[in-house]
Amino acid sequence: MAQERVSQELLLKRLKRIEGQVRGIQKMIADGRDCESLITQLAAVRSAIDSAGALVLSNYMRLCFPGGTRAEESNIESLARAVSIWGRVHVGDSDR
Repeated sequence: MAQERVSQELLLKRLKRIEGQVRGIQKMIADGRDCESLITQLAAVRSAIDSAGALVLSNYMRLCFPGGTRAEESNIESLARAVSIWGRVHVGDSDR
């Protein structure tokens, strides 16, 4: 149960950081900052959201798929690593 609380605190901390980044972008727009800077910051926010999503998925797997055996725990860890890797790969929008 303590692990759940730590993960929740970490997730909330990340989301508050993302909120601050978004507010910063709003200020950049209001101040008339250049498009390249805006896009850079938007990409950073997207990456932060992807990272938070991967954390949620990883926690979900650990909490909802309790492993009874060493092999099951290893499978959960392997799946968590795969989700982490997938979160770092950005292929782009193929429907545009």
